[in-house]
Amino acid sequence: MYGHVYRMAEAVAEGARSVKGAEVKLYQVQELVPDAALESSGAKAARKAFAHIPMAEANQLAEADALIFGTPTRFGNMCAQMRNFLDQTGGLWMKGALIGKIGSVFASTGTQHGGQETTITSFYNTLIHLGMIVAGVPYSEKGLLNMSEITGGTPYGATTLAGPDGSRKPSENELNIARFQGQHVAMLAAKMKGN
Repeated sequence: MYGHVYRMAEAVAEGARSVKGAEVKLYQVQELVPDAALESSGAKAARKAFAHIPMAEANQLAEADALIFGTPTRFGNMCAQMRNFLDQTGGLWMKGALIGKIGSVFASTGTQHGGQETTITSFYNTLIHLGMIVAGVPYSEKGLLNMSEITGGTPYGATTLAGPDGSRKPSENELNIARFQGQHVAMLAAKMKGN
């Protein structure tokens, strides 16, 4: 809504692109919030920064070897926009089209204890039902151990803290963790493909 997930997605994509042979595509899901509500919250103007990103269609998921999803939190869960999108994957589930693909998640919350981990781990329930192999962020990413600042980042996936009013931007540590996550998932996908 305000660009935090977009900025993290760009960092994830940067990390994935660093893996030789990786082809990375960035998509967004359909907005469900009415225009008037977006306008009154200031989100409509913020969305212009990522208006060029194409809309995802559920059937595109089957084309990927790995999928890294980003979502803001809504009371410790994924946002309705993402839930709506994933609810459209029933046909892929029936065909087993996502079985064996790597799946990973990153998130943004308004506050330090705003449900980053519950959002990601509850998201993984859907990926597991789709037959995906879940990948988090191992502690070889030393940014997870950063105690010198308030920062997002979990072993379940990269996270950022937007602040209650959305004014805080992703920190360099949070972006580094996101880059690591993208690289880690792309490397896993390459290993699974045997190259």
